[in-house]
Amino acid sequence: MSYMALYRKWRPDTFEEVKGQDHIVTTLKNQIKNDRVGHAFLFCGTRGTGKTSIAKLFAKAVNCEHPVDGSPCNACAACKAIASGASMNVIEIDAASNNGVDNIRQIREEVQYPPTEGKYKVYIIDEVHMLSAGAFNALLKTLEEPPSYVIFILATTESHKIPITISSRCQKYDFRRISVETISNRLMVLLEREKIEADRRALDYIAKAADGSMRDALSILDQCIAFNLGQGLTYEMVLETIGAVDIDIFDRLLRKVLELDVSGAVDVIDEVVWQGSELSRFVSEFTWFLRNILLVKVSPEADKKLDMSVENLQRIKALADRVETETLIRYINVFSDTGANIKYAAQKRVVLELAVIKLCKPEMETDYDSLLDRIRVLEKKLEQGNNAVGISEETVKQLMAQMSEHGNDTVNLQTDATENSEDAGTRLSNHLKNTLPEADYNELVEFVEQWDIITSGYQRITRGFLDKARINLDEENKGLLLTFIDEPESKRAIEYFKNKERMAILKEHIEEATGRRVNIAVRVVSDDREAKKNVDENNLLKINFKIDYK
Repeated sequence: MSYMALYRKWRPDTFEEVKGQDHIVTTLKNQIKNDRVGHAFLFCGTRGTGKTSIAKLFAKAVNCEHPVDGSPCNACAACKAIASGASMNVIEIDAASNNGVDNIRQIREEVQYPPTEGKYKVYIIDEVHMLSAGAFNALLKTLEEPPSYVIFILATTESHKIPITISSRCQKYDFRRISVETISNRLMVLLEREKIEADRRALDYIAKAADGSMRDALSILDQCIAFNLGQGLTYEMVLETIGAVDIDIFDRLLRKVLELDVSGAVDVIDEVVWQGSELSRFVSEFTWFLRNILLVKVSPEADKKLDMSVENLQRIKALADRVETETLIRYINVFSDTGANIKYAAQKRVVLELAVIKLCKPEMETDYDSLLDRIRVLEKKLEQGNNAVGISEETVKQLMAQMSEHGNDTVNLQTDATENSEDAGTRLSNHLKNTLPEADYNELVEFVEQWDIITSGYQRITRGFLDKARINLDEENKGLLLTFIDEPESKRAIEYFKNKERMAILKEHIEEATGRRVNIAVRVVSDDREAKKNVDENNLLKINFKIDYK
């Protein structure tokens, strides 16, 4: 006899064998015991959670000659015929390949004839959401007023695609993802029947990798048994078989990132690649690893929510004490984006390495979470007395300007208590506020003349908006003036630079390029003649700037 996959061989043959869907099993058994069987059911839920298995069990139970507490006896002629696929009373239809109007019309013709044996004709339509609009319309009338001897069971993984006219005529059952513990216990029972030894830790990992799907768990288990044929199943064998990564790798990688050790972090990725691990899975599992640390960090009852061993939980808690909540959120955001990109990337390793480098170098990004991470790095170095190593005044100045864009006027770099009442971070910040001098008249004239060079490094979109403005001197604010003509082509550019955050970014760019603080204002004029007025050289020379020489 040819080999049969575990998920087929051990498909439940009684309701008691079904695991993780007690709320559905109890309801269906009660309907059978009390002879209150509905005519249409909609089974919804993710893959591998038991929709088809329960549908077949229900079809057997309603036709069983001697049901036992609502479950089929599996001994009568009806049960045996259904189990072997020889019964004419149970019709399974795959809507993915039989989704046309003609297929449903055939059903409508067949339901006119009662079953030759047994009580009910049961139609199980799998992936029913794949039916065409015409097919749904053809099904509607039959579903609304079916003969008393017909039962429809519609199964789908995407219930939102079912027309409301169909779903409202069905009893809807939502199949839940199956817990790691439930799947692991089921695998242990089945391996005892197969007379194969296995570590509980190995089964727990398979259950976790299945992501709530019993069928996926059995398929992974089948693969692991085949790879290690004739041997007991161990945790290390499971990792090797499915190309997964042990928590030790995640632990080491996160520690390298927290230490800002780019070389060490990339070495860990190199090790993962040479182990043959699937990189998309690695990104997904590392993101989940970070999620578990965050959960421990913010939830006092995390122990009850995490499906993991006591040993791993202790390691998670130790890491949670080392990292800030905001830093974890940034890490999770970076790797979530990486998970979305790496699936379709030609060079998956490059995408993963870039993500790790971003974690180690928060200065590569300017979003709020990255700025907070940069502050964490500066605080750490200041606490260690390493201000001379890697922390320049320019770095802190840029950080202060960027935090100001996000609504933080002051950056408070917390340090350990020092001999002075003012901490080192605050002293450095206050010093830098007065370090950058304000541009004088001659420098402003030079900025106007060199405007294209100063703004050449700007992003393409922003640069396009700048090209629509004339750069002038601003007498009132003693700075620079961006003059726009009030016309449709300039409308977006005007709105862009009237935004305070955008203007702050422009000022920061000019200050970085020139080394001077510069006031910049926006002015809108009615026509080109008025716009040219302020760039006349004679007018420029007549502007009276009061310059204080110190």
